[in-house]
Amino acid sequence: MTARYNVPGYLGSPQVARPGTLPAMAMARRLQPFGETVFAEITRMADDHNAIDLGQGYPNFDGPEFAKLAAVDAIEAGHGQYARSSGLLPLVTTLAANWTKRTGLAVDPITEVTVTSGCTEALAATFLGLFDPGDEVVLIEPTYDAYVVDAALAGAVPRYVTLRPPAFAVDPDQIQGAITSRTRAIVVNTPHNPIGRVYTHEELAGIAALAIEHDLIVIADEVYEHMVYDGAHISIATLPGMWERTITLSSFGKTFSLTGWKIGWAIAPEHLTAGIRAAHQYIAFASATPLQHGVMVALQAGPEYYEALERAYRERRDLLAAGLTAVGFEVFVPEGTYFLLADHTPFGFADDVAFVRHLIRDAGVAAIPPSAFYHRKVDGATFVRFAFCKDLDTLAVALDRLSALPAP
Repeated sequence: MTARYNVPGYLGSPQVARPGTLPAMAMARRLQPFGETVFAEITRMADDHNAIDLGQGYPNFDGPEFAKLAAVDAIEAGHGQYARSSGLLPLVTTLAANWTKRTGLAVDPITEVTVTSGCTEALAATFLGLFDPGDEVVLIEPTYDAYVVDAALAGAVPRYVTLRPPAFAVDPDQIQGAITSRTRAIVVNTPHNPIGRVYTHEELAGIAALAIEHDLIVIADEVYEHMVYDGAHISIATLPGMWERTITLSSFGKTFSLTGWKIGWAIAPEHLTAGIRAAHQYIAFASATPLQHGVMVALQAGPEYYEALERAYRERRDLLAAGLTAVGFEVFVPEGTYFLLADHTPFGFADDVAFVRHLIRDAGVAAIPPSAFYHRKVDGATFVRFAFCKDLDTLAVALDRLSALPAP
């Protein structure tokens, strides 16, 4: 506590006697398979070895002043109480207008837009609000780890479809093979974390045809929608027959480099929104009011903001891809997101976890072992994921450190 805040009556943190404690590591059985996330482990190792962290997906630079000032103004104006559970009216109105401008689909801001505490909470509310125990959900892997945990929380059963290098293309026949009479939904992540794919119209149309044929919901995670370098981002909700069965999720933090604000949203027809809100009201009830004011102002940014964002990340992608290739990695150049997947096998390590630990200890650079994104760890054992949401100087120093790796 610094003198600046001068909190009345603050006496520090007194020690409190504890008459007894529960046994260590008390945990519900449904969560026991997951334990600590790989992101927390890698961050701790990076800190311990003073490594440059190209693992965690957050920028090492700050977001735009116009967003921060709007949030500060909201605090100073007294906007410190609960917001409307599904989002401030000016914010959901802005989100609806932006969605219609981008997709051509009209959306009701009152009944079809829900503001959440980041896309993480939007995902949890979707799974908990729409799935019953025993329902099946198709996950396309490598898959963001929260999908699997959210399925476990809801009692849903994952059915996996694995994308294969070098193209990592979606095969509708594989998805068809994963669908059973108990399948309820397909999760579609484009632009895709961690492989950086931007799904083509043909790939999305194949998924859409299966969703319609089997009467499935599609959960579309589009957090990286504004980071596209090759191809074009297409929301699957815009395809014929898909609006009625699609929940589109996105968030503010990645696009505006303020990931700690944790403001996300779900856009879906009213009959699907009802389930999301039923869960959301008991998970978070409402997201931080002054931050919603800041997000509302930020989302009014013109096209020049998004064009500058794309240029900046394209430059970082190209720098990292070229540098890693020169070091000896086989690089899968991402079409979108701010992640890059590479094959580390030329360096002779048994798997991705061993290689990442070597990078942190001996090269001073942290990355993520992508086996965490597969239900069969061996399917991701040859890869390593780097994040390029860092300033150019940091990326240059990281590449300099990596250049000291023994030549493969």
